[in-house]
Amino acid sequence: MIALLRGRLAEKNPNRVIIDVQGVGYDLQVPLSTFYELGEPGADVVFRVHTHVREDALALFGFATMLELQLFEQLIGVSGIGPRLALAVLSGIDPPDLVRAISQGDVGRLTGIPGVGKKTAERIGLELKDRLLALLAVEPEPGADGPSTDLRGDLLSALVNLGYPRQLAERAVDAALVAEVESFEQTLRLALRELVR
Repeated sequence: MIALLRGRLAEKNPNRVIIDVQGVGYDLQVPLSTFYELGEPGADVVFRVHTHVREDALALFGFATMLELQLFEQLIGVSGIGPRLALAVLSGIDPPDLVRAISQGDVGRLTGIPGVGKKTAERIGLELKDRLLALLAVEPEPGADGPSTDLRGDLLSALVNLGYPRQLAERAVDAALVAEVESFEQTLRLALRELVR
């Protein structure tokens, strides 16, 4: 099974790319979120790959980030969603927004994606909500780095695992982080105090 490809971008189109790995061209189907991150042909690239095997075909799906790959694999695990529809979902909404839409049960946002009807959106939300909360908790916020991102993610994960709704947990964590306390335990206590107000 192919899990990662590193090579030179030979061709790119909005839904597929060819990557040259030491003289061998691999044809990868990609979502728009990955396509937008690519440079021009000739650039060095790295793709995380899902190898999809059927009795009549072998298809490779490429992704720029681990979050995209994880979302794709979660989506194809939902009954009635195949690889093409999973790619359409990832092309129709940015990965962090998709995780938030699923975790918040935003059926309207999901049905705005071409090919996703109300029943499919409800099924995605029902089957993936709990699993995707963990992805959101460990995925860094755009532009953030360092220990504060790790601390924020750990705090959010702890509060969600304690059963608090994600939106309330995010507000409490943000309020607690303003105090700039160094330890996880002290910041968690502050966040819990915010939640019981």
